Amino acid sequence: MEAEESERNGHESDFALMVAGKGSIFCGKFFFTFAHHLSCFMESYPVISFDNTEFAFEYKSGKQLKKARFLFNLMGMPWLVRLGTRFAPWSIRSGLPVKGIIRNTIFNQFVGGETLEETAPVAKTLGEYHVKVILDYGVEGGDEGEQGFDHAAEEFIRVIKYAATQPNIPFMSIKVTGIARFGLLEKLDQMMHKNEGTLMKRYISSLEQLPAHEKEEWHKVRYRMMQICEMASRHKIGVLVDAEETWIQDPVDALTIMMMDTFNKVTCVVYNTIQHYRHDRLNFLIDSCKAAEQRNFILGAKLVRGAYMEKERRRAAEKNYPSPIQPDKESSDRDYNAGVEFCIQHLDRVALIVASHNEYSNLLATQLLQKKGLPLDHPHIHWSQLYGMSDNITFNLAHAGCSVSKYLPFGPIKDVIPYLMRRAQENTSVKGQTGRELALIKKELQRRGSQ
Repeated sequence: MEAEESERNGHESDFALMVAGKGSIFCGKFFFTFAHHLSCFMESYPVISFDNTEFAFEYKSGKQLKKARFLFNLMGMPWLVRLGTRFAPWSIRSGLPVKGIIRNTIFNQFVGGETLEETAPVAKTLGEYHVKVILDYGVEGGDEGEQGFDHAAEEFIRVIKYAATQPNIPFMSIKVTGIARFGLLEKLDQMMHKNEGTLMKRYISSLEQLPAHEKEEWHKVRYRMMQICEMASRHKIGVLVDAEETWIQDPVDALTIMMMDTFNKVTCVVYNTIQHYRHDRLNFLIDSCKAAEQRNFILGAKLVRGAYMEKERRRAAEKNYPSPIQPDKESSDRDYNAGVEFCIQHLDRVALIVASHNEYSNLLATQLLQKKGLPLDHPHIHWSQLYGMSDNITFNLAHAGCSVSKYLPFGPIKDVIPYLMRRAQENTSVKGQTGRELALIKKELQRRGSQ
């Protein structure tokens, strides 16, 4: 060790003498220049602060901020949220005249509009601040029959064609429950859990065991998915496949990986959503990357923490099986951040979307890129937050030059009610989320001298 160090020092001295006509003067200049370039390289990365409310809310008027403050104050009352999440869906089904109230409050905060065309002004405003858009047609599994599923597929394709005409809509989101019967997904999932082997082996084996009429039904599901992904590939729009409940997730994963194997050979078109509030998803992410390497496709990975935690725990308790959910938030955070690090270590094979409202996780991704000397706008990394939440993350990332978007749902109020109810519950149950939103809004109103 000492001999190697001595030899290395000797070579450095020889090099200095060889290139330095005036010895140490040139050598000093050489290393000063090197250090200067290194310093400039490090300083080329902007400082990102999620406390900067000027950047966060630059796109909102004082009136809009005050309206958001009022809404988050309401969502900070758990009893009111519990009452509202029960009353709103019932009132819509009953035909009560509440749509105007919903539209002017929670709908306007979290949804882009009732129609695809109504999202245009929102997308335009976001684009002016270098924020992109992920369009989401807010249809969720209603088991409306084959005609309804065909219609949903047509709507997804319409979204893709529309997105292709816009300058800042690189992605759209789909739910497999929009194009497939929930009961069929559940049956396939149960069969896959009884079979052995890899995900794809269990999937193929389960398909073979289906009766003929359900094989045909599943064939139609695959055909709809293929049509959607083919159109997205043609128009260069990314398809983000939403995660579902654990008891239907396996066939969704298998279907999504099949689409990746077909459409992600050169660029990433299809992304799977991986929920790290499940204790098995970090290993699933790693296994998915191995499959991508073996099959030579790019793994699209949208990393989230999760959206069905309370429902999952309740069902596990009712049916007496081990909960698929992490034992605590710290475990979920640990696996999420490990997932981000894994993806960034494999950016040659993985296209990552950091879909998170956790400030540390978002900042971690930027730091890992800096550590590897990679640009913040690397083509295989993207950040995203939900429209109406965490503007301090979205707009500060955009200001720093990161590729970042808002997840922008749209659809008739009756169709997006389930989504809106989850947003209300999430802002009540996620530790500190409502308080953080309120504190930032109040800070910006105070900075503007507006109360």
